[in-house]
Amino acid sequence: MADTSFDLIVIGTGPGGYVAAIRASQLGMKTAVVERDHLGGICLNWGCIPTKALLRSAEVFHLMKHADAYGLSAKEVGFDARKVVERSRKVAGQLNAGVKHLMRKNKITVFDGAGRLDGVAGGLRKVAVTDKDKKTTALTAKNVILATGARARQLPGLESDGKLVWTYKEAMVPPSIPKSLLVIGSGAIGIEFASFFRTFGSEVTVVEVLERVLPVEDEEISAFARKAFEKQGMKILTGATVKALKKAADSVTATVESGGKTQELTVERVISAVGIVGNVENIGLEGTKVKVDRTHVVIDQWGFTGEPNVYAIGDLCGPPWLAHKASHEGVIAVEHIAGLKGLHPLDVTKVPGCTYCQPQVASVGFTEKAAKDKGYQVKVGRFPFIGNGKAIALGEADGMVKTVFDAKTGELLGAHMIGAEVTELIQGYTIARTAESTEAELMHTVFPHPTLSEMMHEAVLAAYGRVIHI
Repeated sequence: MADTSFDLIVIGTGPGGYVAAIRASQLGMKTAVVERDHLGGICLNWGCIPTKALLRSAEVFHLMKHADAYGLSAKEVGFDARKVVERSRKVAGQLNAGVKHLMRKNKITVFDGAGRLDGVAGGLRKVAVTDKDKKTTALTAKNVILATGARARQLPGLESDGKLVWTYKEAMVPPSIPKSLLVIGSGAIGIEFASFFRTFGSEVTVVEVLERVLPVEDEEISAFARKAFEKQGMKILTGATVKALKKAADSVTATVESGGKTQELTVERVISAVGIVGNVENIGLEGTKVKVDRTHVVIDQWGFTGEPNVYAIGDLCGPPWLAHKASHEGVIAVEHIAGLKGLHPLDVTKVPGCTYCQPQVASVGFTEKAAKDKGYQVKVGRFPFIGNGKAIALGEADGMVKTVFDAKTGELLGAHMIGAEVTELIQGYTIARTAESTEAELMHTVFPHPTLSEMMHEAVLAAYGRVIHI
């Protein structure tokens, strides 16, 4: 019979939960994880990774259609939606198997089922795990980490039905590419799906309640992105609200209100991407000191919930809702439980954000407006992709890099990028933020040529009137 007593139990095995479990094992804790669906959580199975596989197929298809621009020819370019989805699912399956291997390698016990807090006994936390056959296993641990994640928000009257109105989950496994599509919400999830389906020929309309797309990004980047999306043929309605959805047999008519005017739009399918809500139900929070604010668990800088020996991490706890943020929080919580010295709480302004649309968008730190609103005097640098040799050679000359510095101290306050491969490039600025670099260190850094990364150097130089190649 399997052990039921542990030093740490982690409920949920997304990128927060499984990373926390591995770190706990490294620190000598006897560790167990509880998972009701798939190891790796939403990210590996239905989120970050398989969507990037879909977007990679779209990127290759885009390049094939424009082969002539590279002196190449490709006849009868087409696609098979079923195979595109199949490849994405295989990628997810491979990573799911990888997490299983990591659990075995680190001697972490896996319990399949839904876990919930079940009180305290003898100073130990009790956790009840109920499997698919309704059989319950009682576990105990010195500490518990809640990492149950989040799910798509459902707006009244706009609820998904799995057929005509999709969440991200249905959008990832479409039986075919719809001829027309309405995307509600222009955050990262909405825009990535809009980009994917537009590349494969859907007539895409994006509705955003705020005044610009990708509203968390710098205003200049948002404006650049909108122009790029509209050039691709997307229709974008900002400052707009979907008031109602009327379903027919194989189409949906949306009533959209914008600027005091109402219009009706009929499409084959709708994707609702209007945010997420934390999975706080049925995890035993009743009667505990765990506080829930707008569906998210409230934690301190170490992930502690206020309930003795209970921590929480990741999307369950609020923004930014990013896999890498969850992983980092998991490590912080475990190291705090272990009593390690010299820990640093997470600074969310040093967490990069990436959107894998076409063109890609990435950022870290404060936008120019946010920096000014906080009272900083700023120096701003900009460099266009058209000024970079590698970007021109790649045929990817549309884009820009923007830097925001504190005019008094030279601190890099923020960096914002749009264009080819910026989701890879942003890490350079993220390291600079973490290392508290100033413009001096960045200017003295030698960037390799010819690379896209040279634009990062030029955008620093531009903030101080020293730009070379424009």
